[in-house]
Amino acid sequence: MAERVVADLVVERLRAWRVPRVFGCPGAAIAPLVGALDDAGGDPAFVPARHEETASYMATGHAKFTGGVGVCLATQGPSAVHLLNGLYDAKLDSKPVVAIIGEDVTGPLGGAHEEIGLSRLFGDVCNQFVRYGRSPEQVPVLLDQAFRTAAATRSPTCVVLPRALQVTAVPDLVPQTAGVLTATPGEPLARVLPHDADLDAAASLLGNGQRVAVLVGQGAHGAAEEIVALADRLGAGVATSLLGKPVLDERLPFHTGVLGEVGTTAAAQLMGGCDTLLMIGTNDPWTDWFPMPGQVRTIQIDIDGRRIGTHYPVDVPLVGDAAETLRALLTRVPENPHREWRAMVEKMADRWRAAAAERTATPAEPVDPRLVLRELSARLPRHAGVAVDVGSVVYWYARHLELPPGVQARLCGTLGSMGCALPYAVAAKLARPDEPVLALLGDGAMQLNGLAELITVAHHWTAWRDPRLIVLVLNNRDHSGVGSGRSPGERRLEVPYAGWARLLGLHGVRVDRPDLIGPAWDEVLAADRPAVLEAVVDPAVPLDPPEPALADLRGLVADGDAARRVRERVIQTEAIAADEVV
Repeated sequence: MAERVVADLVVERLRAWRVPRVFGCPGAAIAPLVGALDDAGGDPAFVPARHEETASYMATGHAKFTGGVGVCLATQGPSAVHLLNGLYDAKLDSKPVVAIIGEDVTGPLGGAHEEIGLSRLFGDVCNQFVRYGRSPEQVPVLLDQAFRTAAATRSPTCVVLPRALQVTAVPDLVPQTAGVLTATPGEPLARVLPHDADLDAAASLLGNGQRVAVLVGQGAHGAAEEIVALADRLGAGVATSLLGKPVLDERLPFHTGVLGEVGTTAAAQLMGGCDTLLMIGTNDPWTDWFPMPGQVRTIQIDIDGRRIGTHYPVDVPLVGDAAETLRALLTRVPENPHREWRAMVEKMADRWRAAAAERTATPAEPVDPRLVLRELSARLPRHAGVAVDVGSVVYWYARHLELPPGVQARLCGTLGSMGCALPYAVAAKLARPDEPVLALLGDGAMQLNGLAELITVAHHWTAWRDPRLIVLVLNNRDHSGVGSGRSPGERRLEVPYAGWARLLGLHGVRVDRPDLIGPAWDEVLAADRPAVLEAVVDPAVPLDPPEPALADLRGLVADGDAARRVRERVIQTEAIAADEVV
């Protein structure tokens, strides 16, 4: 029997924490652990990425789509540096990830090949936990602490394992060290509820509101039923943050869409006309689209009290789980018999939907990207996973892709780093191989790392029960994102995205006519293998950020009376517009 070494002990702890797969790039300093993973028979599986950055995105994507802890590994030096983007994504979007770094430094410190101070390198992004393994006895403790900290703080953590330690023999009985050696893997998070006095204060404020708006963020996942029930009781309108878009059925008549620069005019109007604001699980930074100072009384619900009031003043903070806190509020909030505000909100939403449909019908050269997303809305499979990249595709996703209940959609919402969608999609597909997954990205993101990670898709797809992983590439021939990106007379290089997919044995469709967009979606959704849909779109289609309500007066209102007058003007303006529609 082969001697058990620390690398085997690491695999045992990963298995104990029910880690299904580890994403990474092999290297000399992590080779013993990779070898142990190869010998583990797929429990857990090792998924090699084409780049360490995409490995870290995959780990973060796993956390985002499954709710579990993502795990990535790399070696010291440049490989470790490459992990930072995905780990910062996890940190800023509050997702648990554990990074395991192999180190192989011999000779005097300060001059070794590929030597980087890993504690300082990861000290910010993994500020909750960065530790070195020094002995076999420490390894179970370190890994358990790393996983427990990542889960409890919803953040990335880091464990550094020297190569020499990975190949060190493990005694049959690992001695007990100071403190607790291990803890039960997967310890559930505590139940968190606000105090009764705070719930009563929030219920009173909501009950006295005449025009209530609810802003829903990613922290409200799993609370859709409670949100709809409370909004109905209050006659409220609803908007979401960008990350909160998948929480609610967007077909609800009082749902005004996404708020902010990438959002809708209806959501901006909702914020401009409300007198009471309930924020649920959101720390949205786009406060230019929030109600004006002094206009509203505000309640904010968040599981992490550190986030309450960081971007917008709050009258009643409620620290607690979204669903349970909302259920407690439902027992306290009275029914609002006045429905004028709800009727007005529904008219705002109807006007926006009509305007959005009209925009997608605008002539373009050759295809309007908004039309591509709108055609997908009618065909999006229930229970699909959707990964969205950074760039203009976010605008079209936020406004023109209608998500039915059951569809998960994830993006790098806070860090805003390009190149995340295809690694996310790979992680989502590996976690749910019997359901379709779509990645939505532009040609810039596809060139950044998508072409390489399509090789990973080609490597794995034959093992998937449902082979559909569909990559939409919005090819506007402008990967710079700032115009032509070329000097006068410079030759434009056309990258054959669909052709590259076919070269890898996948399906590829290129479409450059508006009337063929729908049939192209039908084709890739019916394909017997992963597919790339390359849509040649018009780079001149304007992004058209919605103007905040009464933008000309923002910053000029400093006192409560002025804010009241502005609010009344907003309401009067909306009432006139609603009457005109009727």
